[in-house]
Amino acid sequence: MAKQPITLIGGGLVGALLAQQLAQRGFAVEVFEKFPDPRFIGFSGGRSINLALAERGLQALRTAGLADDVLRHAVMMRGRMVHGRENSTSLQRYGVDDSEVIWSVSRSTLNTLLLDAAEAAGAQIHFGQSPHNIDFDSQRMDVTDAAGATRSVPFGMLIGADGAGSGVRAAMNAYAPLGERIESLGHGYKELEIPPTDELPTSLVRGNGAYGPFAIEPHALHIWPRGGYMCIALPNTEGSFTVTLFLPNDGSAPSFASLQDSNAAAAFFREDFPGLLPLIPKFAEDYDGHPVGTLSTLYLDRWHLDGRALLIGDAAHAIVPFHGQGMNCGFEDTVVLTDLLAEAPCDSADVFAEFQRIRRPDANAIATMALENYIEMRDSVADPHYLAKRELGVLLAERAPEHYMARYRMVTFTHLPYAYALERGRAQDALLDELLHNSNDIASVNLDAAVTLLKNRLPPLPPLRHD
Repeated sequence: MAKQPITLIGGGLVGALLAQQLAQRGFAVEVFEKFPDPRFIGFSGGRSINLALAERGLQALRTAGLADDVLRHAVMMRGRMVHGRENSTSLQRYGVDDSEVIWSVSRSTLNTLLLDAAEAAGAQIHFGQSPHNIDFDSQRMDVTDAAGATRSVPFGMLIGADGAGSGVRAAMNAYAPLGERIESLGHGYKELEIPPTDELPTSLVRGNGAYGPFAIEPHALHIWPRGGYMCIALPNTEGSFTVTLFLPNDGSAPSFASLQDSNAAAAFFREDFPGLLPLIPKFAEDYDGHPVGTLSTLYLDRWHLDGRALLIGDAAHAIVPFHGQGMNCGFEDTVVLTDLLAEAPCDSADVFAEFQRIRRPDANAIATMALENYIEMRDSVADPHYLAKRELGVLLAERAPEHYMARYRMVTFTHLPYAYALERGRAQDALLDELLHNSNDIASVNLDAAVTLLKNRLPPLPPLRHD
């Protein structure tokens, strides 16, 4: 029996990678993307938070044969560089060594590579084509082009990879409610930029101890934690950093409501981020010119409409960006779905149901961990008790690696299910609190007894995949 043709809505990161993988497996794939081809006109979606590529996303790219190409355009980040109020810095490694790092990559560069790969694999991509009036009974939809002309087109197995504001999800929800729930974080973000050093005053560069074209250490994700808010900065290959300010949307200062323009924001930065402000020479231009981005979490009870339509990536489970796992989770989705469809190409209803069964618990788990990581990044990274638990965890991982691995490492450097990492992390965290007895003194912990308790309390970790 011939494989069903597949109609993909959305040519962004997840849609392009899924199209490439499905086309490689012999499926006829047609993609409709509402924006023009970014390879010719640039990215019209505006700036976005830099992407952090970790093991799950890398494995999906390896499966597609694209990992090496992508890494040539990425900057390694070894850990969090935490900046105190007095311009002190400390590096908190993500993993045990340079075999466990994450990578900062440009969204536009990555999307270009994925679109090229999808077309090379045989996927047909229609740009500047906005689908609407999706009729699941007749399996037809209207598509309007950039000139305003509308035509009716048939669709095959329909997959919505069209992001957090998914039109496919809206159409599915109108046809048969999906149990949609969107929870706003109540905080937003605004993007700024640290330029390469050749765009900074010479005196500032010399005084700051620049790293080649980078004004600050390039191989780290920089965090300026300030309790209820923070700044972060991720490196770009040409020497710049994308800086993101996270603040409450409303309320008393500081919030985006209280910092209406760059004058108010600059005064706030001089007080709270004095070492960062001089590195952003176009602060006023960036602050006044860039919109405040929204941060929300999407939950759905159902991701599919029998065998006719399925949601994937942010269209099914958009999360806040504080664990750097949104793209990685979406890329992991593409591998699971492609494998399921390859095994049963003519049984889309069972495939879609199985995909939801496998991935929905993990999507909910990483949504929870991303929210928790916001608190960790803006506050806990400078908290003495957090640092004591982190240090104790490192010691336990060295002495009993088969029984202890920090949750961040499970999420970022293995393929253990997110849901497992969440529950195991909670159990380990409770054990660390018990061992420390509300103290921050690591020397007070009997490590031999701690390892014995760990092994008695928790089973060994599952076999780990480090591909």
